[in-house]
Amino acid sequence: MEERRISYARRFVRLLPALLIAAGGAYDYATPTEFTGAPFFTAAPLVAAPLYSLRGTVLTALAAFAVLLVLRIILGGTPSAEVITELATVVTVSFLAVLINVLVRRSDERLASAREIAEAAQRAVLPEPAERIGGFQIAARYEAAQEGASIGGDLYAVQDTPNGVRLVVGDVRGKGMGAVAAVAVVIGAFREAAEQESTLEAVAQRLERALARERTRREGVESSEGFTTVVLAELPHGNGIVRLVNRGHPPPLLLYADGTVRSLHAPEPALPLGMGELGTWPDRAQEAGFPGGATLLLYTDGLSEARDEDDRFYDPEARLAGRDNAGREPAALLGELAAEVRRHSGGGMADDLALIAVRRP
Repeated sequence: MEERRISYARRFVRLLPALLIAAGGAYDYATPTEFTGAPFFTAAPLVAAPLYSLRGTVLTALAAFAVLLVLRIILGGTPSAEVITELATVVTVSFLAVLINVLVRRSDERLASAREIAEAAQRAVLPEPAERIGGFQIAARYEAAQEGASIGGDLYAVQDTPNGVRLVVGDVRGKGMGAVAAVAVVIGAFREAAEQESTLEAVAQRLERALARERTRREGVESSEGFTTVVLAELPHGNGIVRLVNRGHPPPLLLYADGTVRSLHAPEPALPLGMGELGTWPDRAQEAGFPGGATLLLYTDGLSEARDEDDRFYDPEARLAGRDNAGREPAALLGELAAEVRRHSGGGMADDLALIAVRRP
C-alpha cells in the first residue's frame, strides 16, 4: 500500500508542469482580463527543471510561452505593456529553468560517478564471500543506513586457513573516509594474520597493533578516541565447535535447527581494538558446540540497536527464537533479517548494518 501511494505521488509530480500550464490557461480564459494566469506559466518550467531532461524542460518552457501568447492574442487583441512584461517574465524564468536543469544533470552525473567509485571500493574492501568455504555455507550482507551510500564503518571478512575458516565482523567508531580507511586496515591485517597466526588470540593482537600504527597517522579526535569493536570466529575443519574472541562487540548468535537460539556472550568482557593504552588484558578464546544444521550469526549494532517508533530496540535473539531453521539457507536468513529490521525501524536505520551467517550442513 505504501509503495502504491509513493508511485501515485511520483506520477503526480511528473505531471505537475503540464497541470500548471493547463491550470494557467483555464484561469486566464475563465477570469476577467485584469486577472492573469502568468504565475502558473512561470512556475511550470521551474518545476520541470529538476524533474525532466534538458529537452523536456525546453519543451515545457516553449509550451508555457506558446499557451500564454495564444491566450493574450485571443483575449487581448493588441499587445500592451502588461502582456509584454508577462511574456518577458516567462522567457526569463524559462532561461533560468534551463540553467538549473543543466546544473542538476551535472550534479547527478557527479553523484552517479561517486556511487560507482563507492561501489567499486565496497567490492574491493568488502567482497562477497563464496557461498561455500571450507565445507560451510556462508552469506554476508551490508546495509547502509544512509540511502545511496555503499560503504561505511562496518566490516566483515571470511577466510579459509590451515586452522579452519576464520571470520571477522566489526564496527569502526566514526563515519566518513576516516572510518573507511580503518576498515581497510582491519581487513588487511585480518587477512594476513588469519593465514599466519596459529591462534585466534594472536590474530586479535595483530589487529590491535595494526590499528595502533594507523592511529599515529590520524589527526584530531580520531587519533585519540578512535576504536573498533570486533568479534573473531574460528571454525576448525572437521570439528563441530566454534572459537570466538570478542573485543567489545555484540555477541554472536547460534541458531539451532529446532528453533533454539543461544547468545554466545564473552565470559570475560574485553576492550575494543585501539584502546590498549587503557589496560592490558590477555585475549582468551571461548569455545561452543556448533552441530550440523546450526547457523552462526555475526552482526553489528545496526541490528541490535535499531529502534521502532516507541524507542524499543530490535532484539535479534528474541525475534529469531522459535523459527524453523532446518534447511534455511544463510542468504535467505540475512535477507529476512534485513527486511525485518527496516520494518522495525520504520523504513530507515540510524546505523549501518553488517551481517554474516555461517551454516554447518
